[in-house]
Amino acid sequence: MLLVLFLWPGGLLRAQSREGSAFDQSKFVPDIALILDVSGVARDMADQKYYSLTIPGFSFPFLNQPSSSGLNAHRGINFNYGELSLYSVVDPYFDLFAVIDLAPESAGLEEAYFTTRKLPYGFKIKAGKFLASFGRVNEQHEHFWDFANRPLIATALFGEDGLNEIGAQVTWVAPTSFFLVFGAEVLNGENTQSFGTTGFSYPRDNVAINAVQGPNLYIGFIRSSFDIEEASILFGISNAMGTTRTDQSFSGGMGNAVDANTDIVDGDLTVKYSLDAIRFVSFQGEYMYRVMNGTEYTDNYLSFLIPPRLLDKHNSGFYAQVAAKLDQLWEIGVRYDLLMQNDVSLGGADQHMPSNLPRYSAMIEYSPTEFSRLRLQFDSDESRYLQASGGLSRQPYTQIILQANLTIGAHGAHAF
Repeated sequence: MLLVLFLWPGGLLRAQSREGSAFDQSKFVPDIALILDVSGVARDMADQKYYSLTIPGFSFPFLNQPSSSGLNAHRGINFNYGELSLYSVVDPYFDLFAVIDLAPESAGLEEAYFTTRKLPYGFKIKAGKFLASFGRVNEQHEHFWDFANRPLIATALFGEDGLNEIGAQVTWVAPTSFFLVFGAEVLNGENTQSFGTTGFSYPRDNVAINAVQGPNLYIGFIRSSFDIEEASILFGISNAMGTTRTDQSFSGGMGNAVDANTDIVDGDLTVKYSLDAIRFVSFQGEYMYRVMNGTEYTDNYLSFLIPPRLLDKHNSGFYAQVAAKLDQLWEIGVRYDLLMQNDVSLGGADQHMPSNLPRYSAMIEYSPTEFSRLRLQFDSDESRYLQASGGLSRQPYTQIILQANLTIGAHGAHAF
């Protein structure tokens, strides 16, 4: 009788409607997660002075200030971020992922992109707004880091938010016995620390530099990994090339503007040695080198004394960190940051920027479950300077950060 029911005209259709069609949206409810990160900061320097510190030579006009709204920015209690993430399979051909950044008085779209699922021959396409696949740490979200702050060289070259751009990516996984992937990205290149698209006019000589139209940043990368007994090794090389066009209050009558070409290379290495199913020791390091060549324009109401000058910048730095998972609850780690080369030339004249600027960090972390984490971190930073009428004055400081990170909802596993 049951067999007859399913074979009777319309019976098969009724049976399918019970089970739902292949595209029934009830089967594609997104994974939703909320991540909260707060911290308490003790620093031996007042906030007002801290916000005025710079890293000479790495930004424009050769200054890089700590953000007053970045991670762990204030002495006292910080709401670092709330992160609402959504992920779902769209259909058999696409996945969709989005991250909404939540602040106490605003919200913004940190990432929103789709990826393909069934392209042949190992190809995959991603498009939208996303963290660029440049190096190791840039495409990681903050809650995945082993430390409470971004590595020093990454902040100096890309700012507190990293290299987050609108564009498209294509990757190809080679058919080899070990993991080998090649990738390329075409991006808008609006990151003002190293690139930028803003046009400007130089009134003294009637020079007009147009804003960049269309893609402004091109990235290529190669990554590979393999295992040696209990050690997993991942390494990669990345290259970012684009136009640098920035207007630092220049059009308002005072400031600096730059029109240049920039090339940044990156090499990264991660080694994870597993002691057992829980305990491990990991090493992670990354080196970045930037070359910038172009023209710098200055307008300080006396710009007839300062004609446009050729700009030549060479900046480099690295970080190296070691973290050890002691048991299911505890992890410890140390990190060394160093801004190495800092050569800046204007009109052929060396600007005598300071080099070999270090930061030392140590942390201990307690994770009662996989959804919550408490971290205590100590930083000693010797990379910052105070610019005064007498020149640059080095201003080292120390800070202690107590950080809490908690997650609710379905949050997918991170890549190794």
